[in-house]
Amino acid sequence: MPLTGLIRLSGSMARLDNTKFHTQGYLVASTTADANATVLYTCPNNFSAIVRYLHISNNNTSNKKVYVQFYHKDDDQYHYIANGLSMAGHSVNNLVNGGFFNLHAGDKIVAYSETTNTMDIMISVEEYYDPVRNI
Repeated sequence: MPLTGLIRLSGSMARLDNTKFHTQGYLVASTTADANATVLYTCPNNFSAIVRYLHISNNNTSNKKVYVQFYHKDDDQYHYIANGLSMAGHSVNNLVNGGFFNLHAGDKIVAYSETTNTMDIMISVEEYYDPVRNI
């Protein structure tokens, strides 16, 4: 009998019938990188996730820079998604643009900007129950 409700992510089986959708908006307070950056999303234990939407809005009248990083738990390293993205006052930018990012338990998306509280970021992810990934 064929399996239904399953997709394959990074060598393990994730259950679609246990999918959760998560959307959250943040005002970026941090002005420093890595562990001090504002955490936008952390993939929970026993889950994998797909970042479907990552929208940035400069709420200031002046040009500002924003930095978005991916924290990869497997190697305990931060990697830039956007490194000093210059945004005009009251402009917006979508970092995913029809693509996606795959995350696994403990991975994070974090952000900081050159000036506190000038960037609003909205992130939307699909979480898939994926306990086999952690074995």
